This record gives sequence, C-alpha cells and structure tokens, in this order.
Amino acid sequence: MDLSILIVNYNTCQLTVDCLYSVMASKTEYDYEVIVIDNNSKDESVETIRSLFPQVTLITSSDNVGFAKANNQGMNIAQGRYILLLNSDTIVLEDTLQMMLDFMDLNPMTGASGCKVILPDGSLDKACKRGFPTPSASFYYAFGLSKLFPNKPKFNQYQLGYLDPDQEYPVDCLVGAFMMVRRETIEQVGGLDEEFFMYGEDIDWCYRIKEAGWGIHYYPLTHIIHFKGGSARRRPIKIIYEFHRAMILFHRKHYRDRYNIFVNSAVYAGVGLKMILALLFNRLKPIRSAESLTSERQVEVKL
Repeated sequence: MDLSILIVNYNTCQLTVDCLYSVMASKTEYDYEVIVIDNNSKDESVETIRSLFPQVTLITSSDNVGFAKANNQGMNIAQGRYILLLNSDTIVLEDTLQMMLDFMDLNPMTGASGCKVILPDGSLDKACKRGFPTPSASFYYAFGLSKLFPNKPKFNQYQLGYLDPDQEYPVDCLVGAFMMVRRETIEQVGGLDEEFFMYGEDIDWCYRIKEAGWGIHYYPLTHIIHFKGGSARRRPIKIIYEFHRAMILFHRKHYRDRYNIFVNSAVYAGVGLKMILALLFNRLKPIRSAESLTSERQVEVKL
C-alpha cells in the first residue's frame, strides 16, 4: 500500500461525503486506502459513509476524542508507505495524490509535505506554509507588524508572507488539513501529541519532524480546496479556549526552557489577553446556525 488517507469526521456528513467523492475521483497510479475516523457523530455520517463507500475503513468512537487522538487511531491500522492527514472539509484535485506521492518518492529526506491550500473565494489558506510560532514571530503577527511590513522576513516569520505561494520551498510547518508524512518519519518521531485536542497538533508534529532531521516541504504545483469555517459568526467558547490553550501547550513544550522568566511570562500574559479579547469580540457576533456549524473543522466542538 502506497498511501493511507486519514479523514476525521464529526457531524460533517455532507462535507465528508464530498471529500470522499473527490478522493475516489483521483487519477493515480499509486495504491491507496481511505480510513475515516468518526468522533461519535450525532448526524447520519456513519450510516451514510457505510452505505456510499463500502471500500472505506470506518472507525467509530464512542466519544469525541479530538483530532490528534482520532488520527492516531487511524495510523495504528494504516498500511501505507505514506500517511495523509486530510480534513473532511476539503476537496482534492484529480492529480493531487499522484503529484504529491511523486514528489515524496523523489525526495527521500523529506519527512512531510503539503500542497497549496485554497479557500473557496480563491485566496490562499495561509496556514499551509508557516514558520514556527517563536515568541518574536508570534509578537510580530499578533500586533500586526507582519501586515505593515509584508515583504520583510523579520516581521513575517510565522505566515511567511514574503515568499511566493506559487513557488516550492522548505518550510517549518504545514497545516493538518493536508499533510503527507513518510512512514519512516512517523516511526521515528511518533504520532500526533494527544494533549492537543484540536489546533496546534500539526505545528507540534512538524516541530518534532524537523527536530529529528527530516525536511518539510511546501509543494504548490497542485492544490486542494479547504471549506474552513468563516469568522463572521459567533464561535463556540470551547473552540476559542482550545485555540489559545494550544498556544500555551506548544510554548511550554518547546520554548519555555529556552527563554527566561520574563519572556515566558510575557507570552502567557499575551495569550491570556488575546483569549479574553477573542471572547469579548465573539459575543458581538451573531449566533451560528446549525447548518453553518457543519462547515467548521470536524472535531472543533463537542455539542
């Protein structure tokens, strides 16, 4: 088996069905398997996937275990030489799997790669190519200096806005919506850190992959479409909490021992302030309808 595609589903039945149809329409010479991990969905996801896609391996959980743990469950039974994390709210092109597998086979020192990720409006999902969120990178990003000086590498360490999104190059980290990882790399560094319920697990994985000496590459010669949730409506408090908790977890795990107490305190205070502001601004937004919630990331909230 060349590729194992892991898709985590949580109450996103139609999105997952559309994603699976796009995968099945792929034109590739490689052998692949698809593993869907359902996080105890309350909609008709399980029955629909079993009916429409009998060739898919379906893992059902009795609880919403989160994005990291669910993907690890899929990895435990995956047979492929490569593992692909693929969000349920994505559409892959016919050539995406072929091109990404060709790239990985031709670059044996690349531990993980990701393609270009496009939002429905045609803009770039900037999370598909990033630098690590060091204290300085996070500061420049949080206070808008990256937008004020978009062509200055010093101020764009996180989103790498100064780099052409249509060119390929090594990066620090990719996005979990589409990340292809070599099996040997996973055997060396382990799976996703399950302390991250959602958010941050992809950055943490990339950090460990690079720390182990593997390359990480952004390859935009093909792309996917990512129907991620918009920001115009109110988000559940759990999503906001987990987003900011992931920042603290990542810093504590990888950067705390590298910086003095003043820098660490500033980071924790900054994240706390940012979360408070996010909660306040969130209350001013209209409440999401049940339909709009289905466009959220598949494991963001347990209803």
